[in-house]
Amino acid sequence: MILLRRELGDVLRERRQAQGKTLREVSAAASVSLGYLSEIERGTKEASSELLFAVCGALGLPLSDVLGAVSERVAETEALTAPVALTFPQAADVSASAA
Repeated sequence: MILLRRELGDVLRERRQAQGKTLREVSAAASVSLGYLSEIERGTKEASSELLFAVCGALGLPLSDVLGAVSERVAETEALTAPVALTFPQAADVSASAA
């Protein structure tokens, strides 16, 4: 099962680490508690739209970029877990090929 909060947390953590910023720096810039931001990055808490906007602002990222990255991750996971349709010959096809 895809958990949107986990995918969002992973994207936020990856972007923050790529910038070389600490949780403490981002939490201070976004006016979010350090513990709460940590829980969001770990996917254990849901981020409100206001909080997400503040965190994206602290990272200097457009919200649309973060949501787009989350959407891509969800699409990749869906593609990997999508059921595969199997086709079987019909009974008439099997008896015709046996003759």
